[in-house]
Amino acid sequence: MDEFLDPERRQRQEHKERQLWIGACAHQLQRRWRTVDPDELEAVAAALARDPVLRALSPMEATVEWLRPIGSENARH
Repeated sequence: MDEFLDPERRQRQEHKERQLWIGACAHQLQRRWRTVDPDELEAVAAALARDPVLRALSPMEATVEWLRPIGSENARH
């Protein structure tokens, strides 16, 4: 159904979805780092949203994946 939206409306919808994803991701990060400024966590979440692999995941999955230690068994390539 989204394919029938005019380009401007689709862009607004995508922006809204991206903002919701970033907010949810920032919330997940805050659960891990309670003392970090929420604006900083939102900036990190926005950076994660620019990664197409992470953005394809749910905010919770992306946060877990991003926090996974480098070199761990299931680390991203």
